This record gives sequence, C-alpha cells and structure tokens, in this order.
Amino acid sequence: MSRAIDEYDRDSMIFADGAGATVFEMKEESEKRGILSVGAFTDSVEEASYLTMGHTYSENSDDNTYYLKMMGRKIYEYALNNVPLAMKETLDKSDVDISEVKKIFIHQANEKMDHAITQRFFRLYGIRNFDPHVMPMSIDKLGNSSTATIPTLLDSVLNKHYEMHEVNDGDVTIFASVGAGMNINALVYKF
Repeated sequence: MSRAIDEYDRDSMIFADGAGATVFEMKEESEKRGILSVGAFTDSVEEASYLTMGHTYSENSDDNTYYLKMMGRKIYEYALNNVPLAMKETLDKSDVDISEVKKIFIHQANEKMDHAITQRFFRLYGIRNFDPHVMPMSIDKLGNSSTATIPTLLDSVLNKHYEMHEVNDGDVTIFASVGAGMNINALVYKF
C-alpha cells in the first residue's frame, strides 16, 4: 500500500489535491496597471535539504517506502525571516506605497505562519497593527494544495466566495509564495 505521508512524522504536511494557474493580461492604459514588479529569490545550497525523502519514523516497521520529509521548524523560520523581506523589496520596486495595498495573496501552507509573515512585512514599514482582512485565507477549507493555493484563493475571492474579501478595479495586490528549494516569489499587481 502506498501512502503520501508518514503517519509517524510530526512534521508531515497536510496536502489537499488541487491544480490552478493564473493568467494576468497586459492592459495598455494611461494609468500603470497589471504587473508592477516581480521578485524571485532562491537559497538553494543549505536550504535545499529542508525537504527530502526518507523512511518512516515508526520504530517497529519494516516499511521500505520513501516518504516526503520536511524540517518543519527550519522551513517555518526560513519563511518568517525571508518572505517579508522579499515582499518589501518587490513592493519597493513597484513605487507603490504600502498604504495602497488592498490584498495580500500568500501561499496557503500554514495559517499561523502566513499571519506572522504578513505581520513582519507590515512591521518593515513601521506598521504595528494591520487589518487582518488584507490577507484572505483558504487553508481551513482547501488545505495546502501546493502551488494551487494562490490561484484557487484568488479565484475564490474574485468570485466572491469569501465574505469581507473582494478585489476591485484599481486595487493593488501582493502575491507571495515560498517553497521547496528554498524559493520565494513575490509579485505586485494592480487590477
């Protein structure tokens, strides 16, 4: 029998099944719109080993299956220390003020981590308290569907599936993700 995760691994990830893609169109208008800036950051030397394959942690098993393993604490700390900086660098390149950001669409891996990343991002601008509605969350409903989390979250917000969350014409949004490798992507987009 094949399993996706080792049930004896406390750092096992909770994955859902999902697929998604987002296509952004370019608009030629007098006002600057669309993709305003992009940032891609990679730390692929020491951090590459944060996700590996390995045997079960069960002491009484002869299971030879390889399971996806992660150094959960290391990934959490990496994300908290690096994603806010990547978001800030990308927003600064866009020449948009932090006060103009209406929504942050962040990879739905861990709600506590995403909240802490967003809090650290705002603190980089000297903002201690931010409106939690800037960051819609779907992990409680859809789980961590890996790279599909942002496209499915955006689709849900655009189709008004979440109360208190909407994106309107002219809104500035930030998209941010972190994943295996370790890799971070950030994008500032104006609808």
